[in-house]
Amino acid sequence: MTGGASVEETLSLTVEGLRAVKEKIRPLFGQARVAVSAEHYLETLLGNLPRKTGWQRAEAAGDEGPWRQQALLGRTQWDADGLRDIVRDHVQITLGDEDAVLVIDETGFLKKGKASCGVGRQYTGSAGKITNCQVGVFAAYVSSQGHAFVDRALYLPKAWTSDPVRLSAASVPADVTFATKPSLARQMIERGLQAGLPFEWVAADSVYGVGEIEMSLRHAAKGYVLGVAGSHWFNSWGLGERPVAGEARDIARDAPEEDWVSLSAGHGTKGDRQYDWLWCPLAELEGADYTPADNRGSVLKSVYLAWPMGFQILKRRSARRTLWRTGCGLQTIPEHSARLSQSCGSPGRSASLRHRRSGTNRAS
Repeated sequence: MTGGASVEETLSLTVEGLRAVKEKIRPLFGQARVAVSAEHYLETLLGNLPRKTGWQRAEAAGDEGPWRQQALLGRTQWDADGLRDIVRDHVQITLGDEDAVLVIDETGFLKKGKASCGVGRQYTGSAGKITNCQVGVFAAYVSSQGHAFVDRALYLPKAWTSDPVRLSAASVPADVTFATKPSLARQMIERGLQAGLPFEWVAADSVYGVGEIEMSLRHAAKGYVLGVAGSHWFNSWGLGERPVAGEARDIARDAPEEDWVSLSAGHGTKGDRQYDWLWCPLAELEGADYTPADNRGSVLKSVYLAWPMGFQILKRRSARRTLWRTGCGLQTIPEHSARLSQSCGSPGRSASLRHRRSGTNRAS
């Protein structure tokens, strides 16, 4: 063949990679037979079964029934968080990039009964409505090398955390208490930071556009793009010209047309995805006001740093608006102007509103 790896080379690399993964995860399981069951489970997940039900996975693994894999997933004691850390470390080695983005989002798992941990009537985008389901919050790592999940957390509604009997029946650890979805997201972000996972930005929708995530990212010197509702109130400070004050939707409606900048979000199934962006500066903060809690703090305080804070607004022809609150990460003066120009529009522009020129996507 003229380019790329041959079929034989690809298969060899796959086998070697799978063998290496098995060796890494084996210590997480207390007994050798449990580790073997986990390896078989992994193989069937990666296999080409048309449907990966318990019985089909068991048959592919050579078991008489699904009980061994059911025991692995539901009753056997093993280090699930340790497995999460192994996956994250592997992603860091293979996909790591200082300019990467950590994307936070949730998804629902539709359920019929009431016994599954965390199940209840709640909204899920999977169904587009309130229904009986579990909801998980996930963190995905996205870089120029690829993307992969690096963390997860099951959301437990208050109906669960306030019922000790139900928690015990589902084998929920005794120290687990109620945590909002933004709180779960913040914990995942902090775990990534503590593990040295390199990323420059965090992106999430309006569920996570709250103060605790925003403040945590500022202290970590990370940029962020967090969705907010149209009713979110913004106030600028320390800006002499054209101060910003009001609900985001009103600010978008009253913004001058000449402040909009047209940018492409890439090619989609219906053609080029063109949007107009409105960038509204809110503040210029001294870097010393927001320094990381780790050992970089003394270094950051020794130079002048600017924190350009503002928000961007998505505008569409349907007049429905998706509003984004953003903060560009701490930069030294030489880097600051260029980075702001690339990510938020020209420095000093009062706005950058994104308008979908074709198609109608759901607004946040």
